[in-house]
Amino acid sequence: MTVLDNNIHWHNTLVSHVERESRNCHKSVILWFTGFSGSGKSTIAHAVERRLFELNCATFVLDGDNVRHGLCVDLEFSQQDRIENIRRIGEMAKLFTEAGMIALTAFISPYATDRDRVRALVEPDRFVEIYCCCSVEMCEKRDVKGLYAKARKGLIKDFTGISSGYEAPMNPELSINTEGQNLDECVDQVMAYLKLKNVIS
Repeated sequence: MTVLDNNIHWHNTLVSHVERESRNCHKSVILWFTGFSGSGKSTIAHAVERRLFELNCATFVLDGDNVRHGLCVDLEFSQQDRIENIRRIGEMAKLFTEAGMIALTAFISPYATDRDRVRALVEPDRFVEIYCCCSVEMCEKRDVKGLYAKARKGLIKDFTGISSGYEAPMNPELSINTEGQNLDECVDQVMAYLKLKNVIS
């Protein structure tokens, strides 16, 4: 234990987690969208949030690109920085659940150990791993940001699917075929799961 640890003490809230969920009329969870760049993570996460918002749910999307404009602006894409990126996001998502909200995250998060570390931050039923399953070939065809083309030319190092590996979830709560389904079908699948698990009514 460091001197800093000795001087930091947990301050208990006067508003309980149960009270926050009761006011919001839904369970608080982390919806963790993972998959290759271009697999549809952000698109689906934002579309799901729109549906939830229209049901008066308290939500927020933590998006990979957006977060790197602020909270994680100091990080690059080395393995070490990617691990730290996901650690920060996991802690942030946990805070959102403690606020009684539904946190949606859209990150490649290529390493299984990092995703499992985030899962361990919350109760077992409060982490929903959603695998956006799409082949590298299809993601590269979409390539709306031109990232795969740059990676192929060596202009981007440590690019998942090209020069860096991806560990697909072995037992995700939900697996979405984003290559074979349209956006509405993908969103419907997520919403059906949330209703089945009584996250929303």
